[in-house]
Amino acid sequence: MTLRDKTIWITGASAGIGEALAIELAARRDVTLVLSARRIEELERVRALCADPWRVFVLPMDVADTAAAEKNAARAAELAGAPIDVMVHNAGIGQRSLAKDTALSEDRRVMELNYFGVVALTKALLPSMIERRRGHFVVVSSVVGYVGTPYRTAYAASKHALHGFFEGLRAEVFADGVAITMVCPGFVRTEIAKKALAAAGNPEAKGHTATEGGIEPEACARSIAKAMEREAREVYVGQKEIAGIYLRRYAPGLLAQVLRRVKTT
Repeated sequence: MTLRDKTIWITGASAGIGEALAIELAARRDVTLVLSARRIEELERVRALCADPWRVFVLPMDVADTAAAEKNAARAAELAGAPIDVMVHNAGIGQRSLAKDTALSEDRRVMELNYFGVVALTKALLPSMIERRRGHFVVVSSVVGYVGTPYRTAYAASKHALHGFFEGLRAEVFADGVAITMVCPGFVRTEIAKKALAAAGNPEAKGHTATEGGIEPEACARSIAKAMEREAREVYVGQKEIAGIYLRRYAPGLLAQVLRRVKTT
């Protein structure tokens, strides 16, 4: 497959994996990008780092604002001057607190952005893709989309939910020419840990040893771009933490023992 002449929309594009992926895809040339996040100044900074910035458009938005999903989808296509061919669902928020200490409102906050916001944008784009019989959703989930770990119950739940939705959707739209790629990164060296919600709902504002020892965003972006070109069903990106996915499948009892001893700080 090729991404040549495709119009690609990336959410969460102002930093981390989203920023690295925008730069990686732009370097391939002959693609049109729409970059979204809440901070327009950061989006403009990323745009300036991209090859052919004249083919890169910025659309500031809050993915959690599900009521605006259809308006934002229409605006993205308008900016690009073409329908969206590939939607990269990358925006999200982390969470680090014990379930017993986490207010239900914070569980809802995580789900609104990580799950409902993604679903709303998907439903806004789906009719056009089905009509044109072409389209591709690339969903940045996580290893914890398979393996729930301590201190990340709300985050893990939101990623598990994405798998349930998109696996069902994949079966529904296969005959319509719409592809779905689930991306499951392990630890990636981004600011997600510092921005993760603590029990009170405020950002934790400190790093996490495992995240700081993870792979670089650029390496993750290269793996995602290759998976996009292949329209891969699923891709795992990371280091030894990926073993958790296989342990869950083949040795769940052993995985349960490992999770009891996993470092959470």
